[in-house]
Amino acid sequence: MPKAGMIKSIIMEYGLGWTVNRTLYNLKLKLMGIFPSTEKWFEKRTSYPKRLDIFQIDVDAIKRFLASELSDGDKKRLKDAADKICNGVITGFSSIELDYGDPIDWQFSPLTGKRCDETIKWYRIPDFEADRGDIKVIWEASRFSHFLTLSRAYLLTGNEKYYKAFSSQLQSWLEKNPYSFGANFKCSQECSLRMVNALLAYSVFETLGVTTDEDAGRAKELVDRCYHKILSNFFYAYKCIKNNHTVSELMGMIVAAWCCDDRKRLTKAYKLLNKVINEQFTDDGGYRQFSFNYQRLVLQDLEIVLSISSRTGMGLSNDAIGKVLNSALLMYQCQDETGDVPNYGNNDGALVFSITSCGYRDYRPTLNSIYAMITGKQLYEGGIHQEELLWFSSLKKLKDYPIEKPDRRSSQFPYAGLFTLRSKNTWAMIVSNEYTSRPAHMDQLHFDLWVDGVNVLCDSGTYSYASDKGRKLIKNESHNTVVSDGRTQMNISGPFMIYNWTKRTLNKADSSSFEAEMLSANGYTHLRSIAQTDSSYEITDSVDTPYMIMFHTPCTVTLDNGTAVLSYDGKALCYIQSNEKFVVQDSYRSVFYLKKETSSCIVIHGQAGTTIKTKINIIERG
Repeated sequence: MPKAGMIKSIIMEYGLGWTVNRTLYNLKLKLMGIFPSTEKWFEKRTSYPKRLDIFQIDVDAIKRFLASELSDGDKKRLKDAADKICNGVITGFSSIELDYGDPIDWQFSPLTGKRCDETIKWYRIPDFEADRGDIKVIWEASRFSHFLTLSRAYLLTGNEKYYKAFSSQLQSWLEKNPYSFGANFKCSQECSLRMVNALLAYSVFETLGVTTDEDAGRAKELVDRCYHKILSNFFYAYKCIKNNHTVSELMGMIVAAWCCDDRKRLTKAYKLLNKVINEQFTDDGGYRQFSFNYQRLVLQDLEIVLSISSRTGMGLSNDAIGKVLNSALLMYQCQDETGDVPNYGNNDGALVFSITSCGYRDYRPTLNSIYAMITGKQLYEGGIHQEELLWFSSLKKLKDYPIEKPDRRSSQFPYAGLFTLRSKNTWAMIVSNEYTSRPAHMDQLHFDLWVDGVNVLCDSGTYSYASDKGRKLIKNESHNTVVSDGRTQMNISGPFMIYNWTKRTLNKADSSSFEAEMLSANGYTHLRSIAQTDSSYEITDSVDTPYMIMFHTPCTVTLDNGTAVLSYDGKALCYIQSNEKFVVQDSYRSVFYLKKETSSCIVIHGQAGTTIKTKINIIERG
């Protein structure tokens, strides 16, 4: 598309206000780049932190839980992870061991062996650089999520080395990261998450009586630097990004304002957070980033806010709490019994407050905790996922939260653009959005299928924001939908700017069927209908141009006389038939950020104006 057309589309879709604000922010960066002394124009004044005890964590309850509820294997994994952290080896993106050295080099990327220069101002450092790679790899260590692992290991074992690692690494970070220099002051959200993780861990060690005056001084210094950064750059999150960054920074602003006894900014932050929640969540529980990964991140941010309301004397509005509750319930309905959810939208591997022994793909800890904090009831039977609730609820014991466990059923979330069909040992999720905010992936009419806890037909994921592989996974060819004559559903500029948003011209669903039509600005229309019975899904697709239907699967695919049998771990789960011939191609998917695995893609070809019927038969268990 010509550049003028792209600019027109962006202004129309993102809004004139957003365009002006983004332009102003870019001018700010250029001004500071040319005249570094102008940075002080944008700095906000703050008072120095006076207190740190914002978190009221029942450490005895967590100690008992870790001792009684964790298996021997979970205990060993926790201790092993903490031992590695003591030597500078940190699990990044919830899946990759990253060796930052001992002592830790806070500007280093273990994946490329390159580092940022801590003498360079943050605004001169690019997010993505060919030699250094994705800046998120550097940020992982400085997010301090691993401090929570150290504190949990200390609670489990009482071994002082875990406290000493926390104390020495916090000291090292402050010495090696002078304010506004280097990679770790580039992002205000990172400052917010870093500060809260450090304060959570500090609260554990301080409650146990092992911290020193020096630790308290360092924690206050960290709050001071992070608060300065959040306030000084909040315009970008609030006026330009308008996503999880905004919520995270307001959460950090609330915590820091309380620590600094800054009542005026504390009140303002709560007021803005209520407004932002209302803007970012749909009435039926959808989140504006169209990503379950980021929806969970924001819910964890809000767990922090809910957990400290007794300390701040303030809280979220009833309207905001209602939307947060609906968000948790939407994800519960889009969740498999295993705790996993479809790999929907952008997924950067973020599990910021890692305070259970559950795997990254298990969403039960956060959904259970946020639901219990609002309703006083739990969503799931007891298990290790309950630990997160212990960290964030200071008023009740687990036994005081009865188990509710609502039924999962076929559900429609039209504002969120998500629809589920459920029957016996199988369920499906379909994506059909009418966009009012920036899309994440080109996944309109994507069909996600689960059988016996296996994501049989899956979203291919994200992999990386800084690579060609990642940019490919954004497109419709990496989702279980249609590719029309080689065209993308929408257009993209850079790693995030999607424009020419699709239109939803038809949408209807009930407990056993779904139908929607998607209109692409790139010159085609896709009509998809799905009918479900107890043991099958029949998908009907029609497109007004030559097209291919893509079905991505982690399963082994066996072709047998025009039928594709999908098996996982040696067990046949379903078989697929179509009125058109299909082929099976090698593909890949990314379940964790910066990791990929082989998969297969079933491709069915259709001519312009023809209808393809695909039937997926579930193999029932005796």
